[in-house]
Amino acid sequence: MKKAILLLSVLVFSIVRNQAQTVTDYDGNVYDTVTIGTQVWMKQNLHVTHYNNGIPIPNINDFSIWSTLTTGARCYYNNDSATYDSVYGALYNWYAVVDENLICPTAWHVPTNTEWQEVEAYLGGAMVAGGKMKEAGTTHWKSPNTGATNSTGFTGLPGGARDPGIDYRTMTENGLWWTSKSYNGSMAWSVYMWYLFAGIDHNPTDKNFGASIRCIKDAQTGLGEINKLEKVKLYPNPAKAVVTIENPYNQQLEIHIYNILADCVLHACFDGLINEIDISSLSKGTYAVNIICKEGTTRRTLIRQ
Repeated sequence: MKKAILLLSVLVFSIVRNQAQTVTDYDGNVYDTVTIGTQVWMKQNLHVTHYNNGIPIPNINDFSIWSTLTTGARCYYNNDSATYDSVYGALYNWYAVVDENLICPTAWHVPTNTEWQEVEAYLGGAMVAGGKMKEAGTTHWKSPNTGATNSTGFTGLPGGARDPGIDYRTMTENGLWWTSKSYNGSMAWSVYMWYLFAGIDHNPTDKNFGASIRCIKDAQTGLGEINKLEKVKLYPNPAKAVVTIENPYNQQLEIHIYNILADCVLHACFDGLINEIDISSLSKGTYAVNIICKEGTTRRTLIRQ
């Protein structure tokens, strides 16, 4: 019977980050994923040039055409895909978001406004969630990139936007992502992160804006997979120094432990049937434990005495 004592360390963090699960779009672009609470998100902005059934998404460079469209389209900041696509992804109008041919990979979708609000609530509210979701530092964000820690691993980037009244603007200053929720006939809800703000704003936005897309895993699939991992046992609970995870699945488990501020304080991977985690360095309190493998995902609450 295999046991492994896993300590909090930089090495453990780096190993798990390199073993993250992925999803592939129609074009073959591969995206890392990150679990935040009960949601699974892409860690990169969408790059895809086709809908999920193979129909091309038109690339519209001409500003006068772009600003009057009522069908799905994509573009690249300053019409320069060579410079911007690999880092920031494409910019899409809202009509591409809701096109019946579907823009996200199978079992994934463009998040609703409510799903964005759910992740904000999990992270402590809209006033602080942006900092936990923005890439830290100023490699891509304009200084000071207020509050950015990227503690979730979401790695939000400031890809700017295509404004149908101005054309391209605000690269390095803000990230703008579509939701699938319409506001009225000409506007839809978007979410906004800014280099001078640690929070997230929700704004009605012209459907002809060009904005980034992050896909989220379908909730129905996620709930089914959660039930599949109910056989995983975590004990004792409450625990003082060591907690045991009993894994009946013949698959590697990935563990994420979050404190009440939604900061990830431990990442670990297991191959054995019974594995022990040293939690003695954690402060006393309540933690959320996300347990992930190819079979699915489950979430537990852990009390550190």
